[in-house]
Amino acid sequence: MTGKIVARAAIGVVALFLLVQAIPVDRTNGPVVADAAAPAPVNGILRRACYDCHSNETIWPGYSRVAPVSWLVGHDVHEGRRELDFSEWSRYDAASRKKKLDKAAEEVSDGDMPPVYYVWMHPEARLSASDKAALKAWFARP
Repeated sequence: MTGKIVARAAIGVVALFLLVQAIPVDRTNGPVVADAAAPAPVNGILRRACYDCHSNETIWPGYSRVAPVSWLVGHDVHEGRRELDFSEWSRYDAASRKKKLDKAAEEVSDGDMPPVYYVWMHPEARLSASDKAALKAWFARP
């Protein structure tokens, strides 16, 4: 009896897993309207550690196509773009840019960006002390 219950439960879990794959996640990248004009070293850091969530140049890895992970990745990218989108830089007025860069500097200083779980999957996104210093200096410019 227990074997049948376990088998049915396993079939149910597999069926549910396959069913949730049908829930769509928007993985589109919009156009790059105007990129932030960062110096080459800072641009390299931004692209390595920030652009997957904060630009329209997201590289969508294979795991971003498998639910439920796809839901988390999709949410993080859309939320990241809503907060700060380097591909839409020209659409921000000077006050908005300053506010967004101040917040970015704070989050980098606090170690909140990039998120730990992102760095686990993308170790190249880990920010060194010199990376953080370069970002903070660029974020603080007038």
